[in-house]
Amino acid sequence: MVLKRAEWPLEDEFAIAVATKVANYGAYVVLPEFGEKEGFIHISEVSSTWVRNIRNHIHENQRVVVKVLKVDAEKKHIDCSLRRVSAEAKRTKNNEWKRAQKAEKLLELIAKENGMSLEEVYEKIGWPIEDEFGEIYKGLELASDGNIDVFENVVATKKLRKQVVDLAKQRIEIPSVEIDGEMTITVPGPNGIEVIKNALYDGITEGKKREKSTTEIYTLGSPRYKLRIVSPDYKEAEDLLSDILALITKTVENGSGSISFVRK
Repeated sequence: MVLKRAEWPLEDEFAIAVATKVANYGAYVVLPEFGEKEGFIHISEVSSTWVRNIRNHIHENQRVVVKVLKVDAEKKHIDCSLRRVSAEAKRTKNNEWKRAQKAEKLLELIAKENGMSLEEVYEKIGWPIEDEFGEIYKGLELASDGNIDVFENVVATKKLRKQVVDLAKQRIEIPSVEIDGEMTITVPGPNGIEVIKNALYDGITEGKKREKSTTEIYTLGSPRYKLRIVSPDYKEAEDLLSDILALITKTVENGSGSISFVRK
């Protein structure tokens, strides 16, 4: 179960659904994010192509991503579509669902520690984290890589904030990406070694400016040098790689040398 604050989904919202019954005319589903409320996918909303056998597209107990077409709170019914969910929307929603599940597991531990229900924990710390960061798991990721000050503006007791931060540090691993490559650097003349040292030093110094990334440069045997960067995401890694190579290249070329870089 993953709780949502809203009692009902919004029209055009993407939601997780689990098929409970599949018939020739469509599929009945429940939406676990919204208290297992029932929805229905008409056969015309199952696929953009002709549906010869509906069970080739959806079957009982299958979890799918649907688009909400219409909500009737009075009749307690939700019309859903499977065919109107793009591959990108499906990927995004599934990722959001997985992150929400991870967040809820941590909140369940907080509930157990404090003798509270899960719903109480959501009210007292979960939703306040969502208010501050837009997503509970995003707040937990920041907490795992920081301290209680990350939750300074979260409207909750200091005890609960500290408990969440401590658990986040223990249980949440910040994702990272790694890129590396091999530099070949040659600088002729008696000052060549000094120029290379200065160039590599400039690269390491630039890497240290990025608190969330780590940079390693080491020799593989002259004139080959390894450059390795670990960052929280590809954009930061690529930006840092570009900046480091630009600095090293500038120093090397100012010393009448040459440099090449090959990604590994």
